[in-house]
Amino acid sequence: MARYTCSFVLSVALNHLQPLMVELLQDCGLDVQYYTSDYIMAREIPGTVPFSKLVTVEVLIDKTSATETETRMSIVIKNEELPLQRDNHCRQMFEFIKQEIEHCRHWHLIESLAG
Repeated sequence: MARYTCSFVLSVALNHLQPLMVELLQDCGLDVQYYTSDYIMAREIPGTVPFSKLVTVEVLIDKTSATETETRMSIVIKNEELPLQRDNHCRQMFEFIKQEIEHCRHWHLIESLAG
């Protein structure tokens, strides 16, 4: 199973982050299947890659450390594909979504830590 993680500190209020992340994931071509105020799960839409390569994205928003102007969140991007090559589909989707988060016009990126 391929799995990639990254944490972010964003200059955005907690109550704005969740709806903005839902919109960002949808703009990335993902189907948002479930969300709460501190968790979002989205899946890649079937049709362009084999089923085992379909990516699942989980967003975890840290409500405990959020301030009026700063919010921490982590993303986990995974699929059933064995990561036999460094440039696999899951890695490509991870890099794409990470870049979209880092360059989103709705917030200022304070810190990004890939795991």
